Amino acid sequence: MFVKSRLTTALASGALLALAPSLALAEQRPAPTPEQRIDRLEKQVQQMQRQVFPKGRPADTAGFSDDPAATQSSVVSLDQRLDALEKQMADLVRQSEENGNRLRGVEAGMTQMKNDEDQRIASLEQKIAQVQAAPPPVETVDASPPVPPGVGKTRTVPVGKPPVRSSSEMPTTGGVVEAVAAEDPGEDAYTQGFHEWEAGQYDQAISTLRAFTAAYPKHKRVSYANNLIGRALLDKGDARAAATALLANYRSNPGGERAPDSLYYLGQALMKLGQPGQACKAYSEMDAVYGAKIRPDLKKLELQGK
Repeated sequence: MFVKSRLTTALASGALLALAPSLALAEQRPAPTPEQRIDRLEKQVQQMQRQVFPKGRPADTAGFSDDPAATQSSVVSLDQRLDALEKQMADLVRQSEENGNRLRGVEAGMTQMKNDEDQRIASLEQKIAQVQAAPPPVETVDASPPVPPGVGKTRTVPVGKPPVRSSSEMPTTGGVVEAVAAEDPGEDAYTQGFHEWEAGQYDQAISTLRAFTAAYPKHKRVSYANNLIGRALLDKGDARAAATALLANYRSNPGGERAPDSLYYLGQALMKLGQPGQACKAYSEMDAVYGAKIRPDLKKLELQGK
């Protein structure tokens, strides 16, 4: 009995000695924080869920009698639906970026087109302003041919406002008497129409010149007269009729002395009609047909017209 009591006492003393370090460590270890306690509880709950639901984690509402737990197939279905939504969202973003790029390209093209149109309009306005600012053309027509020596007589100009002569007209003696060929009434008829045009009497000049061409269709001044008819129509503001008369004079008698002049004034009439492209064609045909044969004064006017 005594031996048994001593043995019990020895075991208790050993146990106390063995537990002494653990108690000392427990006293030295700080108490767990609330966060640590919550983490430990979550781990324990997850371990319990794995044991209770071995085929998959339960839904958030699992644990109630009327809410079924989530299954593996439902989780896979949700993942697939999420993948499809992500793919659709990526497609929408891609299409939006492509549409944005197309819209920027269209805007750039519209801006370039607008700039090109502005430049073309400005160029046309500048050319029109240059044409309007150019000095009016001067008709270079010889009013009468040289008088053969020893032949001819004088003709008195009717009293009234003296005509304004161009630089190419023959000089007169005393301003009221000029020499003309006595045996050429056609020359007198043309000269009368020329003076009427010079004085600004365009309708009367047109009538006189048309009567001259009808009476003397083979006269050397027919090309002059038809060209002057077109110029009179242009001067009075009838650009369309002027273009028709000038084109007819060129086509009916391309070898006439005033056929190149008709092409030039045809270009002037077309400009007044707002057809600069056709005017350029008239100038180009003038160069192509007559070339170096064009008189210097007419060539200068053509360059100004261009």
